[in-house]
Amino acid sequence: MIIFYKDKQMKKNIALVGAGNWGKNHLRNLRKIGVLHSVFDPSKKITQQRKKDFPDVLFVNDEKQIIDKPEIKGVVIAAPAELHYELTKKYLLAGKDVMVEKPLALKVEEGEELVNIAKENKRVLMIGHILQYHSAVIKLKELIDNGELGHIRYIYSNRLNIGKLRTEENVLWSFAPHDISLIIMFMNNEEPLNIQAHGGSYVNNNIYDTTLTTLEFKNGIKSHVFVSWLHPFKEQKLVVVGSEKMAVFDDVSKEKLFLYPHKIKWEKGTIPVAEKADFVTVEFEQKQPLEEELLHFVDCVESGKTPKTDGVEGLKVLKILEAAQKKLAQNER
Repeated sequence: MIIFYKDKQMKKNIALVGAGNWGKNHLRNLRKIGVLHSVFDPSKKITQQRKKDFPDVLFVNDEKQIIDKPEIKGVVIAAPAELHYELTKKYLLAGKDVMVEKPLALKVEEGEELVNIAKENKRVLMIGHILQYHSAVIKLKELIDNGELGHIRYIYSNRLNIGKLRTEENVLWSFAPHDISLIIMFMNNEEPLNIQAHGGSYVNNNIYDTTLTTLEFKNGIKSHVFVSWLHPFKEQKLVVVGSEKMAVFDDVSKEKLFLYPHKIKWEKGTIPVAEKADFVTVEFEQKQPLEEELLHFVDCVESGKTPKTDGVEGLKVLKILEAAQKKLAQNER
């Protein structure tokens, strides 16, 4: 069946695997867009709940009902991180285009294998780095590229909350992929030369609840990513410090994006003095990031074009995560 969404012709050719806490948001948006063919989740409890919430959606009880359907062209995977490699490989080899939530996999060699499978089979592989589809982030990237901030000096992010504590992955793998992906994007996909990381395990042994990762790039730009799920309040900020202006992406605030035109002036040629200025709120077109991300995936499935956050981009993030994980282990000795 063909329907229209925002004047676009849409086909119900996307399946969803995983309808849990985050998967239900994919379900809602795929249904809204009009491309959702069917949903599979191995949990009977989750499936029963989603059936109540979405009685018009087709829920299947076997993955073969997705794999064996030629009309299903793409699969969105919103399963636990430890299943990303196995599921992504399965659906790519079955001839489906795949969008998998972050991270791409939990090992670099697994990520490399998935990228190669997608390439060899001419399949779309997209990673759910949702913030790259956030309108405020897209606007910030434009400001950077247009030279509005001057030369970039430093980038840092705080992703903090008192939230869901996980036992299958630590906070580095759960929170940091978002910000690492953004930093790499702002650096025009350049990979860091040096990676360091420190952290602490306070609830479960060997499961980091807080980590600080530092990245150093060849042009002297440095950055850090501070993540924690043991924090008294929610904070999601990314700051870009330029030679002319500073920008703040605050995903918790209503306005989201701010410019601070602070200046550093030199008194007598040797004494640096900060000359503060009022911040300016940056206007941008308001759109829903997850909806935009899924629309991009649907477009890539239909056209065969390479996604903005493709497997290669996801692999770069995965390499940084793995390198940071090794540094955490070394620093614990």
